Amino acid sequence: MALQAKRIFVNLPVKDLNKSIDFFTKVGFEFNPQFTDESTTCMIVGENIYVMLLVENRFKTFVKKEIADTTTTTEVIVALSASSKEEVDEIVNKALAAGGKPFNDPIDHGFMYGWSFEDIDGHLWEFIYMDESAVNQA
Repeated sequence: MALQAKRIFVNLPVKDLNKSIDFFTKVGFEFNPQFTDESTTCMIVGENIYVMLLVENRFKTFVKKEIADTTTTTEVIVALSASSKEEVDEIVNKALAAGGKPFNDPIDHGFMYGWSFEDIDGHLWEFIYMDESAVNQA
């Protein structure tokens, strides 16, 4: 039987937790106060999908390698689904207005539409809308 995880927790290092919380609140995310302290917060991305934002010193307690320098390297692209092209645009525009940077221009393949931004710590986020009916016909 294939592995079927019940939840996903993505852990990302951040320089300033309060600035990151402010940024992602402006994008539209909420946080679980039960798992938030001065060095960590749990951002709720979806049902059973969470991003743990940890200040770099706290993040370093979990790893033996150096933290990626996001000004010169990419460690991951967090790709999330959206319910429409308009929602993709709305999310990315909120991120850009909150201080994020553009990463890729919008990509429209007809059945699939996506757009990306870089958050204030240099992590890459991509939001994608996929027309399920067009995919099922293919």
